Amino acid sequence: MARTREQQLVETFVTITDTLVSDYDLVDLLQSLVDNAAELFDAAAAGILLTNQRKELEVLASTSEGSSFMGLLQLETGEGPCVEAFATGQTVSVESPDQMQDRWPRFAAASAELGFASVHSVPLRLRDATIGSMNLFRLTTGALNDEDAIAVRALTDVATISILQHRTVEHADLVQTQLQHALSSRIAIEQAKGFLAHTHRVDLDTAFTLLRSYARAHQLRLADVARDVVNHVVTVPDPGARPAAPAEDDPQR
Repeated sequence: MARTREQQLVETFVTITDTLVSDYDLVDLLQSLVDNAAELFDAAAAGILLTNQRKELEVLASTSEGSSFMGLLQLETGEGPCVEAFATGQTVSVESPDQMQDRWPRFAAASAELGFASVHSVPLRLRDATIGSMNLFRLTTGALNDEDAIAVRALTDVATISILQHRTVEHADLVQTQLQHALSSRIAIEQAKGFLAHTHRVDLDTAFTLLRSYARAHQLRLADVARDVVNHVVTVPDPGARPAAPAEDDPQR
């Protein structure tokens, strides 16, 4: 039986709140968050930016190479809805390509190439501490309806609490250490994606799906599997590979 939208939203909250009482993989948690958010709120793509130890934003999770590119573009130019949501601590909703063009021409041009017509960016914020933003890229114009906007905000609030683990601003050094570890893990994941894309002759999105599926099937951390793949310690099966032919003396022939 297919899950209803309400069931999926509840399951997403449960997944996030579980991290408050157990050890967890931050990268995989945020990847699950953007995957579910994109599906729940009718977004073509989603991504999360988080700050590193130098207080600089970096792309940590994305649903596609397109959303990852849009995040990197904004970091390079220093402007865009995702960067603005982080800088102001306020939600930024851009409802049409014309609005994008008026505010951020380079962002608007890149969005048009990828087919994005609107974007909704929500800060990851707890009290006065803003540690990043979550961004929903949509193919249709218009803002999120009020109900969806409230749900997105609730998800980001719970995710922020999960990341900070109830630590106050006075514990920022510990928080930044955790986030820096997550960002370092993301570098290993990107390297493994490139490796699998090359060896299995698939695109980067498919390579990431293979990597993540292997980690989950073997109950391993995503970053650990990524490092092992790059170091040739483990081999992620190629789904397109043909099975080896049986030997001549194989009794099963």
